[in-house]
Amino acid sequence: MSKVEFIKSHLVDKLKQQIETSTTICILTSFVMKSGVEVLKESLKKAAERDADIKICAGDYLYVTQPEALRGLISIHPKIEVRLWRSNGVSFHPKAYLFENEKDGYFIVGSSNLSRSALTNGIEWNIGLHKCVEEEVFAEVIHEFSELFYAEQTIQVNEETIKDYEKQYADYHQRHPNLVRQWAKLEEVELMLPLEKQDSLPLEQNEAPQMIHEKMNVAYGTIQPRFAQVEALEQLETTYAEGYDRAMVVMATGLGKTYLAAFFARNFDRVLFIAHREEILHQAKQSFQCVLPNKTLGIYDGKTKEGQADIVFASIFTLSMKKHLGVFRNNEFDLIVIDEFHHAAARSYQRVLDYFEPKFLLGITATPDRSDYKDVYAICDGNVAYRIDFIEAVQRGWLAPFRYYGIYDDTDYTKITWRGNRYDEAELLQAQLRTEMAENILQAWEKHKQTKTLVFCSSIKQADFLSQYFNQRNYRTISLHSQQVNITRQKAIEMLEKGELDAIFTVDLFNEGVDIPAVDTLLFVRPTESLSVFTQQVGRGLRLYEGKDYCVIIDLIGNYRNADVKLKLFDTQRETNKKAKGKTIPTAPDNCVIDLDMRVIDLLEEMRRKRQPRREKLLWDYRELKQELGRRPTYLELHLHGRSESAEYKSEFKSYVGFLYWAGELSEREKEVFLKYESWLVEVERTVMTKSYKMVVLQAMLNRGPSRWHLPITPEEAAPFFHRYLTEKEYRKRIDFSDGETKRLWQYDEPKVSKLIAKMPMTKWSGSSKGLISFENNVFSLNFSIAQEDEEILYKWTQEICEYRLHVYFERKSSM
Repeated sequence: MSKVEFIKSHLVDKLKQQIETSTTICILTSFVMKSGVEVLKESLKKAAERDADIKICAGDYLYVTQPEALRGLISIHPKIEVRLWRSNGVSFHPKAYLFENEKDGYFIVGSSNLSRSALTNGIEWNIGLHKCVEEEVFAEVIHEFSELFYAEQTIQVNEETIKDYEKQYADYHQRHPNLVRQWAKLEEVELMLPLEKQDSLPLEQNEAPQMIHEKMNVAYGTIQPRFAQVEALEQLETTYAEGYDRAMVVMATGLGKTYLAAFFARNFDRVLFIAHREEILHQAKQSFQCVLPNKTLGIYDGKTKEGQADIVFASIFTLSMKKHLGVFRNNEFDLIVIDEFHHAAARSYQRVLDYFEPKFLLGITATPDRSDYKDVYAICDGNVAYRIDFIEAVQRGWLAPFRYYGIYDDTDYTKITWRGNRYDEAELLQAQLRTEMAENILQAWEKHKQTKTLVFCSSIKQADFLSQYFNQRNYRTISLHSQQVNITRQKAIEMLEKGELDAIFTVDLFNEGVDIPAVDTLLFVRPTESLSVFTQQVGRGLRLYEGKDYCVIIDLIGNYRNADVKLKLFDTQRETNKKAKGKTIPTAPDNCVIDLDMRVIDLLEEMRRKRQPRREKLLWDYRELKQELGRRPTYLELHLHGRSESAEYKSEFKSYVGFLYWAGELSEREKEVFLKYESWLVEVERTVMTKSYKMVVLQAMLNRGPSRWHLPITPEEAAPFFHRYLTEKEYRKRIDFSDGETKRLWQYDEPKVSKLIAKMPMTKWSGSSKGLISFENNVFSLNFSIAQEDEEILYKWTQEICEYRLHVYFERKSSM
């Protein structure tokens, strides 16, 4: 049997044959038609029923993919994971079908999309290749599929995201009724569009991390914690001792998050370090080796599978495949460390975290903004063991001071199409590739620069254009990006450090993972689309370095999105001013400078006045989360996963259910129940909790079920659950059950526990509830009746609020 096959018709026969025998099935196609789903539906359903790992990714390019086809895919079986690539106008043309089982693998690449004609009697050319022919290529293809599948440009396909896509689909086809002719025209125009930017460039084989190990404190040949690592390590070890099983650390770029994880790992036998890029895995491995020289370390990714080491460094894209997870026992690792979680779709991580049962889970990130680290915040249950941003680190002398110059950019970004998470690349390029703009950038740089500059650009074409412009004016610069073949990244870094280059123009290559401490000037010539990326890039210039007194930051500011909020990153008083109306010019640390053009100040003031109303922002963030989940989020899910703080919903609408009522998210029946019992829901939301006792008593009532939860209860009836809840977790005991009186109750004593319940939660809540609750004759009662037909809905809402309030109360926020 040939190992390489040419398939020019009836691809469906080959696909069904492979689907029947494969444990891993990956389909990548530029579009999906309902007819194609029907052809493979039964085969995929049978594969899912026997627990095959099935992932399907389609694109929205030119809105050819039919909404009904997406609905068809997700209806086949709940275990099939479907994602949609949001192309934002950039071509998306892959057609690949990848299969693997325990003994072999097979992949097909060619011209066939997922439609009936393409899979049956259409004229299509495809090549099929067995895994044994090119095993390394096969592993690389599977790995690349996983990276693309979970890329930031993809979204989970569910009923909520399909509804949104359906509107865009209808609007596009209404505006382009002659789609076939339009498609042909766009294919021609595409040749003139910019290459899609990439965010990685291969390292040379011998390239090492740029962390200067000799700068670290060394005692007896062992690297010791320094600066923020000392404080963070102490807080982490305290968190672990208190009985928490997961936490996160938010630590500014340049303070050594990976080394911190390595120091903490000394407390555990087997460790799994998960990252989203292979480059970070290799650098993390070297950092851990410095701290733990006696441990064995191994890489587990698409190409290397050293899974038996004491410390394993694994790609999330590899682990997200079921066959790789199965290599490890679910209790294989004592500690799991997740690096920069916000880079991958939450579902890829959730599968891994649902599988493993470590003693402790540690998330590490440098992003200071809740909206950017919301995913790692959620997987760590909101427990922040330690937090320090770069402003505090600068104030404490752990990072270099900065001089920030805001330069006016006269580009009118309101005329550039916004594509959901970025500006339209072709339109943005048209605005950027102007001699007038290049001259403005050059003059600002000449006025403020020091000696070694990193320039952050929007696209490869902009980087090439500006580098050429600077070189024509006798400066030594290069454009460094994924299309650059004349020089490696390591060589470019060496030339910059030696003074052989004045500047490197780049596109997202230095956001993270590579450090150049000698850089003393940063130049931003791109709109800030992500505060997280902007913060990472600023961190490239703040590392301490001999002879560097400060870092110059030159930033073009126009009327683009986030221009008026990103400066809060430099404000020492942003927490103080959080609830205030705000100010245009931030308060910089004593040893730093913030200097804005007058036109920039006027622009920012105008943008601040026009900011989106608070309620509309809360609604937008809620809807985004609802789309991610495919359903209405619970209150706790809103708190853990939402971009806006959950407390803002309570503040603005008195209760989460009140927000749902305002947003039109309740059914007619739910609206009736809400209006009838609103005062109770507000009471549960807002009653003061000096301790958790009120909610623990309420939870004891709720444990009786939907039809009995609201019945009266005595302290004696509540006592067993009350005591068990507060003592089953060490941190609950220490936070809420450890003063002189209650510490004696660690051993269960029903009369004493009952007395405590009567004295505190029941009596106090009764007195503050405005008549909704009473505590008389040793009986705790609700002073309002609940109709039988309302019990289920009110029970669910009360349970959600109780769960939320208990969770928030016990979150560990040591340094927030």
